[in-house]
Amino acid sequence: MGASLRAVRALVLLAGFYLLGLVLLAVLAGADYAVLASGHGGPAAVKIVIVSVVLAVPIVRGLFMLRTPKGEPPAGVPVTEAQEPLLWQTVRDVARQVGTRAPDEIVLIDEVNAAVGEDAKLLGLRPRTRRLYLGLPLMTGLDEMQLRAVLAHEMGHYANLDTRLTPLIARGRAQLIRTIGHFHDRADSKVAKERAKQEKKAEKRIANGKKAKEINTAGEGAMYRAMAKIYTAYGKFYMRATLSSARRQELAADLASVEVAGRDSAASALRELNALDSAHDFYMRSYATLGVGAGLLPRPGQVFGGLRTLLEARSAELDGLRHELSTEPTSPYDSHPALAERVARIEALPDDGRGGQAARPSLELLASPQASLTALEQAVLSPQALALKRVDWEDLVHESMTQYVGQGAAEVREALAAEGAGPELAVLLDAIDADPAVRWRIADRLPKSEEAASATGRAAREFARPVVRRALNQLVTVELTARGAARWQLSWSDSATLRYPADGFEDQLGLALDAAVADQPDTESLRKLVLAP
Repeated sequence: MGASLRAVRALVLLAGFYLLGLVLLAVLAGADYAVLASGHGGPAAVKIVIVSVVLAVPIVRGLFMLRTPKGEPPAGVPVTEAQEPLLWQTVRDVARQVGTRAPDEIVLIDEVNAAVGEDAKLLGLRPRTRRLYLGLPLMTGLDEMQLRAVLAHEMGHYANLDTRLTPLIARGRAQLIRTIGHFHDRADSKVAKERAKQEKKAEKRIANGKKAKEINTAGEGAMYRAMAKIYTAYGKFYMRATLSSARRQELAADLASVEVAGRDSAASALRELNALDSAHDFYMRSYATLGVGAGLLPRPGQVFGGLRTLLEARSAELDGLRHELSTEPTSPYDSHPALAERVARIEALPDDGRGGQAARPSLELLASPQASLTALEQAVLSPQALALKRVDWEDLVHESMTQYVGQGAAEVREALAAEGAGPELAVLLDAIDADPAVRWRIADRLPKSEEAASATGRAAREFARPVVRRALNQLVTVELTARGAARWQLSWSDSATLRYPADGFEDQLGLALDAAVADQPDTESLRKLVLAP
């Protein structure tokens, strides 16, 4: 479907929203006229007129919502051609190959994504500023040819005039969502008022010694919800009509990426995006923000820059994600076809002889990747985050884990205090020597499963034994790290691990913990291993 026909369809769909509103207003007005013309006045007629006027308000509000609410653009770092000449040259070269005008602005963002936008006017007929949003995490995981494939896909949206029609389609969606929301808000308000009214009556009945009636608001707001269903039905039709076109646009843009970068680079870029998206989420949760709770961040440039190290360390693990592609869109309203379908379509194309092209990492298109990563932090992180202490990765992992393990031991310390024992490991060991049963009483104060809670006798002790062992191990870790005898070790390929004072220490510690929780406890080996100078 050409751009002109798509524009006409988008305009017709938007007009359908207004037509639906006018039809509903006409029905309400007709109902009022029929009641008044019948000559049967009275309270019932007045109520019908009032209800129709109240129902008309959200419809009229939706009809007169002429402006599409503007979403906030992604936060990022705008870069000029003087700052990033090679990147701009690459983008312009790709735009020329696709046969479209290059963007007027490039903004570096913190997402695994590239996107284009255009401030078009007059229903998309008058083009204005074009912007390319380019994620530094995306560039971190792609080589130059893969990046060219992604850029060509985005330039393909420009060439097909997809970006010009976006505001028109967005207006229809926004007006539908806003109108449906108005009806639901009114319905919820009616339910809340009726509930408050019934609860007040119930309180009076209880105060007078009478039995309160059950709260029932089932019929409240029914008319509002019925109106919302009418608009929701049209909204589903609207979304299906626009999304089918959007998915075809994505497939057309994929062909542009093949033409520019080659079949293999275009397909591998999509596969890499699948792996990179998951890797980036994991990295941000488990590495970049690991120290936030302890008041720490990585060194400047490493909040997003550390992703490179993770990708290198977990390359084999990520290879599985490159081949595990989704076979269904992420939701019924996803504007992109399933990733597996997109890759299959590309890989089914004839071999163009451009496979195996040597390509440098795409970050090398930047004048200074480190400077760009640092500037991005300043643009997207909150003032509170930027005020955190900056440390090396090794110190960040050790200091964060030390603090978190200490916080995790708070529950154990509370249980110890309740049994009259101090918070230190040595005091607990003294208490165990004085009264071995204190272990089971401490375990009884810690969270347990339903099965453990109902157990008695020997079975209860067997449930409690691993609980006490974990509690002792927590206190051992706190003791060793506080004395500098153990240190949390950073690993890019696995979870952080605790490095003990010497080889074989961990095995000895396991035996000592087992002895401390045995039926006849022996705390001596744990004292010598952990508390001795």
